[in-house]
Amino acid sequence: MVARVSPILRSWLAIALALIGGTAVAADPIRIAIIGPMGFIQGENQWRGAQLASDQINGKGGIQVGKEKRPIELIQVESNEMLSVSDATNAMERAITRNKADFVIGGFRSEAVLAMQDVAMDYEKIFLGVGAAHGELGTRVKDDYDRYKYWFRVAPTKSADLGKQIFAVLGTIAQELRSKLGHDKVRVAILAERAVWADPIVQAAQQNLPKLGMEVVGTWRPSAVATDVTAELSAINRANTDIIFTALSGPVGIVLGRQVGEMKLTAVPFGINVEAQKEGFWQATAGQANYISTLDTYAPVAITEETLPFIEAFEKRFGEAPAYTAATYDAIMLLRESIEATGTIDADELVAHMEKTTFRSAAGNLKFDEFHDPTWGPGFVTGLAVQWQDGKKVPFWPNGWQGVSYEGMQAFRFPERK
Repeated sequence: MVARVSPILRSWLAIALALIGGTAVAADPIRIAIIGPMGFIQGENQWRGAQLASDQINGKGGIQVGKEKRPIELIQVESNEMLSVSDATNAMERAITRNKADFVIGGFRSEAVLAMQDVAMDYEKIFLGVGAAHGELGTRVKDDYDRYKYWFRVAPTKSADLGKQIFAVLGTIAQELRSKLGHDKVRVAILAERAVWADPIVQAAQQNLPKLGMEVVGTWRPSAVATDVTAELSAINRANTDIIFTALSGPVGIVLGRQVGEMKLTAVPFGINVEAQKEGFWQATAGQANYISTLDTYAPVAITEETLPFIEAFEKRFGEAPAYTAATYDAIMLLRESIEATGTIDADELVAHMEKTTFRSAAGNLKFDEFHDPTWGPGFVTGLAVQWQDGKKVPFWPNGWQGVSYEGMQAFRFPERK
């Protein structure tokens, strides 16, 4: 005769056996969608930064949410935003509705991110921007807070602040150039890709460079994916240009770096060149990139206590230094800090916490302003400027600007003039 076991006893036995066997049900993961142009350096670095953060957090058991630890589950979302805004909005919709993302991080092209932002706000999902600079993304928060409060820009700083940084660095370069040339007038050409994020920077340059004692010899606006800029560079060279002021985020930045070297121009390019932030830039330009300089986010200098450990871990994992869109790492670490501080993944509670906190990131002290943009300036996020010198990316700014300097800064170089 077989003894009958009550349903209650069977349940308790099943639970006991599961616990003994180490097969207890795991906590639900926190699902984070990383959305971007994954076939380009920008999306590649977004994904890599997120992977590094996820591995570090999950290696310690996950994020503490109240009384339980929950692992991170990353969702890679191809936005195709370099080519299509509608593809980008569809990708955001898919990340939220089909992939069930709790949070979204990324975005790169401002035109696409503005559209993706609306989709995320429709679902009241926290969207941490890592890539797009256009000021309208933050202005929306100020003008329609209840709708757009779930948007925060982690990196870069907004276009207006990038402009301030550019002019601060440009003023330093121009002053050195004046001393080198022995005359006051510095001639500047503006070379910026046709994209909305660059428009306010171009306008500011056209208005402000003359006030800084620089002559604007002309403005050129190639495509972000142009494969040849020799016509533009030839015109710039004929204008006896001293500095090429750049605002480039797409692959055209590589083309510029290669062709400036091939044409042996004496004008020094400086501004924003996202491709030049990548360690592979020298190889991509066939070793022609000497003197190319750009704003950057990361370099082997101790901006905060988090900077060097992040760069070292990134290089060890991926074999090269991070570009600025690898700030998905900082975005996820910010989320972890906020979730653990509040004990919840509730969007409204997290928004309230992030608005009042100052987070020590690898790029600086991150404090959001009323636009949910990073505060730029001494004591907060300042950014860096770097120059390619003999195959190495060398940091040269800030080096005493408003009392700010980081150990490891080096001197800026100019091409030899015959």
